[in-house]
Amino acid sequence: MELRHLRYFIAVAEELNFTRAAEKLHIAQPPLSQQIQHLEAELGFQLFRRTKRTVALTEAGQVFFEESQKIMQQVDRAIQLGRQTSRGELGQLTIGFVSSASHNVVPAILQAFRTLHPAVKLELREMTTNEQLQRLREGQIDIGFIRPPVEEEINSEIVFREVLIVALPQTHPMADRANVQLRQLSTEPFILFPRSLAPGLYDRIVSFCQQAGFSPIAAQEAIQMQTIVSLVAAEMGVAIVPESMQNFQRLGVVYKPIQEISPIVSIALIWGLNPTPAVLRFLQTARDLSNLKSQISNLKS
Repeated sequence: MELRHLRYFIAVAEELNFTRAAEKLHIAQPPLSQQIQHLEAELGFQLFRRTKRTVALTEAGQVFFEESQKIMQQVDRAIQLGRQTSRGELGQLTIGFVSSASHNVVPAILQAFRTLHPAVKLELREMTTNEQLQRLREGQIDIGFIRPPVEEEINSEIVFREVLIVALPQTHPMADRANVQLRQLSTEPFILFPRSLAPGLYDRIVSFCQQAGFSPIAAQEAIQMQTIVSLVAAEMGVAIVPESMQNFQRLGVVYKPIQEISPIVSIALIWGLNPTPAVLRFLQTARDLSNLKSQISNLKS
């Protein structure tokens, strides 16, 4: 038995007329009648009671009709779901992100993607840059938001750029200034994160300090940017953080621009070598949003 046999049978059962069913199926009536006879022979029971004027379902035919409809509905659903998945409109994405990215580009991209593709389930995992690179290689995440640089064999694309600022305790003598000279912080204890977690960002911060004439004194280390800011609020030291951390409002902390020209730090998207349609849809959403923001920024400037 093939699916077309079920489709033929359902058409006749709906019309209760072989001529109309044949027209509906765009085939001739004699082949349709033969197919129904072959189906009845294969099933071992009669589906229709036929007279010269009428066609009616047998009791067994009625039961077979109801169950056949369910089968074809399930087949049609399977086809629809398969098509949606192949177009990246259905499925699941596991997305890693560094904590600082949750304060800039990640929320906007996620919101835009969910609006465009609500049937794709998103699973979010907060991870360090190195953890994401490892999980991507192992196939445990589909996409990541990291701090560059990125290994050559991994696909990546910059989706956000920003400068560095300084986070000071609210009680700090420079807290009331409009901006801060970095070199004036040379004797301050700094809150840093281990270099192994995000070497690109770490090196930018340390190099920035060295250009100002000093190497930062690490008083405390913390893994997450939110923790670093919280330690600043606890007056454990000062910190240089990406500008978007201003969106993380913490009582006891003030953020100040730095007088010296800041290096640019970035957020990059990473994905595997064989992206699924859903991954490609996500990348396109991120690119469209990034381009839109660039156009708006250019208009303002």
